[in-house]
Formats: sequence, structure tokens, C-alpha cells
Amino acid sequence: MWNYADAAGAAASPNLLTTIVPFVLMFAVLYFLLIRPQQKRQKTRNMMLNQLKKGDKVTTIGGMHGTIMEITDDIIVLRVNDATKLTFDRSAINAVSASAPAAEKPAEKPAEKA
Repeated sequence: MWNYADAAGAAASPNLLTTIVPFVLMFAVLYFLLIRPQQKRQKTRNMMLNQLKKGDKVTTIGGMHGTIMEITDDIIVLRVNDATKLTFDRSAINAVSASAPAAEKPAEKPAEKA
């Protein structure tokens, strides 16, 4: 005998597939174009924040340039000019410009000509 439920179940399967495939494709495109690059940027930012050290020249998210004088787990004290020290959250650091120059090495003696 012909059963209406069997016919409906067989017809629903291809329809379900054509409904789900576009959503899966949209999610895959969003993942590779938006989610994955954002995760990569966040990972590099966290690495930069973890590698901060005293003497690094940094720029804050507000555009303030300074040198790190003190650093703790979540607070950074920047020297902006000779007399001004400002306190920022570690997450307020946007970029590291360069490290302060290390102690200079003694100049090597030039090779003597024979």
C-alpha cells in the first residue's frame, strides 16, 4: 500500500539538503574571511602585549607615545617626556615602536695592515 508519510519523507530529504547547503557555505565563507583573520590578529596582539618590557617605546590606542618605565601584569607606567609619567592599562598599548638602545658595546679595534 502507498503510505503518505513515506512519500513525504522521501520528498523532504532533497529539500532539506538544498536548504542546508547554502547556510553551510555562508558559514564557511564567513569563517575564512572574517573569523579566522580576526583570531590571527588577536593572537599576534596578545603576543605583543606579553612581550612588553621596561624600556620599550610604545604607542597607546589614543596616540600617546612614550617609554615604558614600570610594568606589571595589567598596568604600565609610561614616561611621555622628561617630567611626565602616565599610567595606562596594558591593553591600551597599540604598538611597540622600538626598544631603548642597549648598553653600547666597546668599539672593536680595526685590523692592522701588514
